[in-house]
Amino acid sequence: MRAVRPEDAAALAALHAMAFPPAEAWGSDAMGLMLGMPGAFGLWRPGDGLVLARAAAGEAEILTLAVAPAARRQGLGAMLLAGAMQGAVLRGAGEMFLEVAAGNAAALALYRSAGFAEVGRRRRYYADGSDALVLRRALSPS
Repeated sequence: MRAVRPEDAAALAALHAMAFPPAEAWGSDAMGLMLGMPGAFGLWRPGDGLVLARAAAGEAEILTLAVAPAARRQGLGAMLLAGAMQGAVLRGAGEMFLEVAAGNAAALALYRSAGFAEVGRRRRYYADGSDALVLRRALSPS
C-alpha cells in the first residue's frame, strides 16, 4: 500500500468504477477535488483498493473506501480502514465518521468489526433511494 497522490486521480477513478455501480462511481475530476480538500489523505494498493479520508478540527471521515471485486474477501478493506484510522490519529483526529448504504451487508460487517457504531441515518441518501447509515468510532493514539 502507498499514499495516494494527486497524479493518481485517473487510476483511482478507474478502480472506483470497478468497485461501485456506475451511478455511484467517482470520475477523475471528483477524485482530484477530493484529494485537493484541506486535510485530505488516502492509501491505495494500485488495481486492488483505495481509501480516501480527511481530518479537520479533531474529527475525521472516510470519504470512500473501494475494493475491486477480484480483491475482495482477502482482508484488504480492513487494512485500508486501519490505515485511514492511523492516518487520522496522526492528523489529530479523536473520532472518525463514515456513511454506508444500509443494505451493504459486507461493508457494514467490516465497519462494525472495526468498532464503528451507528449514530444516524440519512433517508433516501443514495441515487437508488436507499438510506445511508452514519457510523462513528472513537480513535486512540495507541
